[in-house]
Amino acid sequence: MNNCLICHAELEKAVSWRSVFFLDEQETACCSDCSSKFSLIEGAVCPMCDRPQSDANPCYDCERWQADPVFGSVLEGNRSVYQYNEFMKEVIARYKYRGDAQLADLFSEPLRNIFSKHFSKDYLLVPIPLSKERLYERGFNQALLIADLLNAPIHEPLMRIHLEKQSKKTRTERLQTENVFFIDDATAIHGKKLLLIDDIYTTGTTIRHAAKLLIVHGAESVSSLTLVRG
Repeated sequence: MNNCLICHAELEKAVSWRSVFFLDEQETACCSDCSSKFSLIEGAVCPMCDRPQSDANPCYDCERWQADPVFGSVLEGNRSVYQYNEFMKEVIARYKYRGDAQLADLFSEPLRNIFSKHFSKDYLLVPIPLSKERLYERGFNQALLIADLLNAPIHEPLMRIHLEKQSKKTRTERLQTENVFFIDDATAIHGKKLLLIDDIYTTGTTIRHAAKLLIVHGAESVSSLTLVRG
């Protein structure tokens, strides 16, 4: 008997002919009550960033990004799995800031579905890095754990300067942030289609700063896949 990774309630595995003959190897990690509180992105979205909206036109933020002379063309687009509701906010806080790395297992199937729907296996996954200081503080990189769920090639050319946490900044401050990334060796990314992986897309600033650097260092194209659209 397993327990829900969120509320720790006991999980009862449904018995079927497939389970009797060991055809269902993956067990659920979340109870139905907790699972119902997640909000998958469905319906009309911005074609560039996956923001849920009433139509399928580019949102106001993406129109501004596309008009930017520096960042307008660095990102092909972003795809996300979940909306950022209050329940997801608490789950992400536990995952990132309270060291509950096992919560990544909750997102495996929905994340793989979005990956297979929008991207091909010839993409090289590039998780957004933490600074050495932040990695020591947390003990793991949440973006790398998400990338590991996709069973696709991963490369980590990006490194990060240690600055104040993005979660403590206002939206305006995030948009004005200078590039915190650098690359020592870009050999492996030259001419490759790259897919940036991160936990959350909010303003798109972090993703585009990373994308711009990767393009400058020879990447053919850069897209992004994030767990949550904030």
